[in-house]
Amino acid sequence: MMKQLVDKTGHESAAAQEVLPGDLMTNRQRAQLVLVLGALIAIGPLTIDMYLPALPAITAGLQTTETAVQLTLTGTLVGLALGQLLIGPLSDVVGRRVPLLAGLAAHIVASVLCVFAPNIEVLGGLRVLQGLGIAAATVVATAVVRDLFSGASFARIFSRLMLVMGLAPILAPTLGSGLLSWTDWRGVFAALAVLGALLIVVAAFRLPETLPVARRRHGGVSATLRDYRRLLNDRAFVGLVLVAGLAMAALFAYVSGSSFVLQQEYGLDEQQFGIAFGAGAVGLIGATQFNVRLLRRYTPQQILVSALIAGTAAGLLLVMFAATGIGGLGTLLASLWLVLAAAGLALPNAPALAMSRHSEAAGTAAALLGAVQFGIGALSAPLAGLFGTGSVPMAIVIAGGMAAALIVMLLVVPRAGLGTVDPDLAIALH
Repeated sequence: MMKQLVDKTGHESAAAQEVLPGDLMTNRQRAQLVLVLGALIAIGPLTIDMYLPALPAITAGLQTTETAVQLTLTGTLVGLALGQLLIGPLSDVVGRRVPLLAGLAAHIVASVLCVFAPNIEVLGGLRVLQGLGIAAATVVATAVVRDLFSGASFARIFSRLMLVMGLAPILAPTLGSGLLSWTDWRGVFAALAVLGALLIVVAAFRLPETLPVARRRHGGVSATLRDYRRLLNDRAFVGLVLVAGLAMAALFAYVSGSSFVLQQEYGLDEQQFGIAFGAGAVGLIGATQFNVRLLRRYTPQQILVSALIAGTAAGLLLVMFAATGIGGLGTLLASLWLVLAAAGLALPNAPALAMSRHSEAAGTAAALLGAVQFGIGALSAPLAGLFGTGSVPMAIVIAGGMAAALIVMLLVVPRAGLGTVDPDLAIALH
């Protein structure tokens, strides 16, 4: 039935351009769509985070260094960043299904090969391939919502998907810890391969093509390059993208360093680490949901600046507690929680402001935004590792990311030129 709605609306778009396929769906069909797209979006954070409790075990098992193991996380983020730049425009040309199925297939192959990785170099290369695979799932899921819905309907559907995006990082380390209680780190990648296999079957049979041929973009590489050039010439857009990327860098410095800090420095076991990591993720996703309420009284600009100020202050407290040891693990986790909550307020508003400037090239703008966010995030993981795997290097990179984002927001982004944000878009990105 969903395929029939997509096909019918695609053929009749010239006669009724205001009617999108999603407008014709029943509540049951929308619920089914949310489940399918939610599963596709979830594979990203699960692939990134589920192996985090195993990082110390991988270090010992492959007889390598903590920094080298952290680079496997960087590899995933690099693949995710590059994949979005390539797959986003490609899906506008050839449709959604082919890039999605190819990406999921690449993820399955990479996950299976990770199970048998003989050394850290091979594992790092395969993690890049995994990143490319989850980039396809992330980009296509977002594009499908844009194909089927607009306005308030888009906002409601996308907000539900963002809840999935928020819950998956909370559950991923806990799932990884559970797997490690009866298998080794290679079993985590076997589980990811099984998950990928299930998703490719679901996508093949339950997700139709949502971009009719008549609506596909033409002009090839030159048109895509023109779009990217126009975006990069917008100073405010570039500044906001950098703000989002630097805030993401603070987040991924925590993601890559927390397993070593909490398990090796503070003595938590794998299960305790999963609980502590989940508590931080609760702060992050809780702030994103609270942000919807704040938007009823304040502008995205006001919330973003306030969040960056609070995040910088919390980051400086984190550095102090990490360096002095005052209060032990309690004060470290509390200051980390405050930084993550501030990031939860900053990360949705910066993209909302950036995307509001280029509705004519929303797909390309989203691809560039995602690439920069995960690209800068990829750099933060090895940066912290270069100075060791203790709490102080991690805290410095986290605080530095938030402080740099604040500086860019205040000095580079011209406030007067930001304009207004579509309320539906602002809510959809939270």
